[in-house]
Amino acid sequence: MGRLPWWLERAQRGGRVLAPAPAEQRIQPVDVRDVAAFAVRLAAGAGRGAFNVTHPDRISFGDFLAECLRVTGSDGAPVWVDPAVLTKHGVKQWTEVPLWRTHAGVWAVDSRRAVEAGLRCRPIADTVRDTWKWWAGDGRPVDHPRRAEHGIAAEKEARILACL
Repeated sequence: MGRLPWWLERAQRGGRVLAPAPAEQRIQPVDVRDVAAFAVRLAAGAGRGAFNVTHPDRISFGDFLAECLRVTGSDGAPVWVDPAVLTKHGVKQWTEVPLWRTHAGVWAVDSRRAVEAGLRCRPIADTVRDTWKWWAGDGRPVDHPRRAEHGIAAEKEARILACL
């Protein structure tokens, strides 16, 4: 859908990067390759039922963004902005700031049942690195009508950062 590629492109641009506080917020993004391998495993008869498929090892948003900055070779610096400030400026969760959600429990999903059924997830840093390698090479975004919704416009980001 473009959430990670958006963060990678934003990191590469450098400068002051609007980031949703707190940096310690734990997130659970999962690599689509791991989801696909799990689905194939289930289809082959390894289990059945409904599963929460999220990364069992949460990463902080700060570590996630630091990895995006690192792999792109960026000189960017996160500016951690309180969610109330983002909301006041009309920033849309999940789309304008990909992976940012404030709803209670949104990043506290128990994927233990999926892990017990064979879900194996690579480190999130590997996903970030591999996605950048693909994206910076000949990566092509998934043709999806909502792809353009991901990411805050540079002008809006600059206006918010100027207020801080």
